[in-house]
Amino acid sequence: MTSPNAPVNTSGQRAVQGEKLRGAEKVARIPIKIIPTVEVPRKPDWIRVKMTAPNEVQRIKDTLRTQKLHTVCEEAACPNLPECFGGGTATFMIMGDICTRRCPFCDVAHGRPNPLDVDEPRHMAETIAGLGLKYAVITSVDRDDLLDGGAQHFVDCILEARKLSPNTLLEILVPDFRGRMDVALRIMSECPPDVFNHNIETVPRLYRAMRPGSDYQHSLNLLKKFKEACPDIPTKCGLMVGLGETEEEVIELLNDLHAHDVDYITIGQYLQPSKNHAPVSRFVHPDEFERYAEHGRSLGFRNIWSAPMVRSSYFADRQYYGEPCPPVRRGVKAVEA
Repeated sequence: MTSPNAPVNTSGQRAVQGEKLRGAEKVARIPIKIIPTVEVPRKPDWIRVKMTAPNEVQRIKDTLRTQKLHTVCEEAACPNLPECFGGGTATFMIMGDICTRRCPFCDVAHGRPNPLDVDEPRHMAETIAGLGLKYAVITSVDRDDLLDGGAQHFVDCILEARKLSPNTLLEILVPDFRGRMDVALRIMSECPPDVFNHNIETVPRLYRAMRPGSDYQHSLNLLKKFKEACPDIPTKCGLMVGLGETEEEVIELLNDLHAHDVDYITIGQYLQPSKNHAPVSRFVHPDEFERYAEHGRSLGFRNIWSAPMVRSSYFADRQYYGEPCPPVRRGVKAVEA
């Protein structure tokens, strides 16, 4: 009998393992339906990304394909990809490129994931060493099909990376481990990363629409419980604006994150991956981003980056070392995201 939560395609049939559902197929069964956008709004002049030389971008892509690795930069269609790849950095996405969740803001495919690749930790470690990375970010799709949510695979990647690159700092950006938090935290606390990151994404009022299958308080508890287990490891959390939240709700969210002992914060503008994804409610002005940053600084976060093009792993090393958020680009040397 097919589970009511099992991925299905638009014809009502259970998805084939490894089949990727995107766009309209991906969001067809979420609680609050997405009405396809007819006309995509024009982006304001502060939604810009830096132009970079294509040769370095292609070199990174070639290395990743050789090692059979994925990046969230590519799978989630991140607008900062040219800048990050051009600078020789990437965020590795482990456990495949098919997610068991259907978040309508995300461009990563949904479906029945393939089994874990036992060679992936070694391949990732070899790539980190080959690229000479001093700081690496490792994230993953949600794997609700795994008994530990993929926690042991994260640890395996950390162990392999530290064998070949003992001086490289490792930040992990984890899913919420729904129903598996205790076992996941027990596994990861035995071999913790250098930074523990989990994105809360949006305000609690929008969770049913934007994070079906997730829970706001659960995400707060995950961050808090990891800090209790590993008090010397900094925690980090990211969110998007422009999904329909109010400024007051974002301020309250920041208060919640501070109350749950989070150290680093990232806030960026939501950009619609396609017409079948959640629409952009508004383009948040840079002045509002600065108000969030000011409030975060007043609360005492170690570092808060709040700007339109900020993403959770955007120049994560710079934020870790205390550098200020890069300025908003409006010049002729930048292109529309």
